[in-house]
Amino acid sequence: MSGASQEWIDKDFYKALGVSQGASEEEIKKAYRKLARQYHPDRNPEDKAAEERFKEISEAYQVLASAEDRKQYDAIRSFAGGGARFSAGGQGTSGGFEDILSQMFGGGGNVRFQTNQGGSQGGGFEDILSMFGGSASGAGGRFGGFGGGRRPERGKDITTDVSITLRQAISGTTVKMTTSRGNAVTARVPAGVSNGQKIRIAGKGSPGLNGGESGDIIVTVHVEKHPIYDVQGKDVYVNLPISFGEAALGATVEVPTLEGVNVSVKIPEGSTTDKVLRVKGKGLVKGKLTRGDLYVRLKVAVPKKMSEEARKAAELFAKATSDADPRADFVQMAQS
Repeated sequence: MSGASQEWIDKDFYKALGVSQGASEEEIKKAYRKLARQYHPDRNPEDKAAEERFKEISEAYQVLASAEDRKQYDAIRSFAGGGARFSAGGQGTSGGFEDILSQMFGGGGNVRFQTNQGGSQGGGFEDILSMFGGSASGAGGRFGGFGGGRRPERGKDITTDVSITLRQAISGTTVKMTTSRGNAVTARVPAGVSNGQKIRIAGKGSPGLNGGESGDIIVTVHVEKHPIYDVQGKDVYVNLPISFGEAALGATVEVPTLEGVNVSVKIPEGSTTDKVLRVKGKGLVKGKLTRGDLYVRLKVAVPKKMSEEARKAAELFAKATSDADPRADFVQMAQS
């Protein structure tokens, strides 16, 4: 049994993520993202306990997120009683590797196995392994595949997720993560990455067998929602609060861009909430040197508290515009 399989016996990955054994893939992913944000080293600098917890949940997710690894993990834990350790069963030893195999083949716990050492002696350990498609010389694969074979085999790819801010997605950033074996890996996220985009880190996945090359780490990037900006391709959308007076009388206001430079936007007289104004060429550059646009969505903000003077002015305005019905078109459309 490989070291990874032995470690799986000793660790409860479901408990590490706080989910049940029957949890769905989505429940596992949701639990991991929540815990990863909470214990990420960038949010807990110099906190060793948080760092260890982050490693623990990362290892658990990398195993449970893979359908094949999860199936093998469940099988190993089931055969080992959820946490027993395999041992070389000598005289008087119980709960050892031989007992596990004897139970699998319906034995009574007294079945003995030995390696085939020369000659034509049969019934040895190699014969037992051959039933799983392997051999003693090639043993070392995970449970369910003792015989790793002598041909080089590429290691498995490891999938993981990382969350970054919108500004980091636009300018590019460096992220750190921990593999299931506790190795720290640094990855460069390129500028302009999109939400859900995958990044491949070559050669940092599971090691290969029999001299095969290592797998890769495939990182799915999640761009956190920004409270103001929304990016769609090269275009940037921003919600701009304006006063009632600015909406009614018109105004010119300064709007900050994602690049940190303000642009002047002219608000037409009589503007309403959700009116969209286009500022050409003030979006993002992606790929070619053409720029996207900035779309300013107006949000009329009504003050929650008004002075006596403001209230009287509002009453005068309401009286002066009492003949205008703002819901005339609304009623007609509702009746159509």
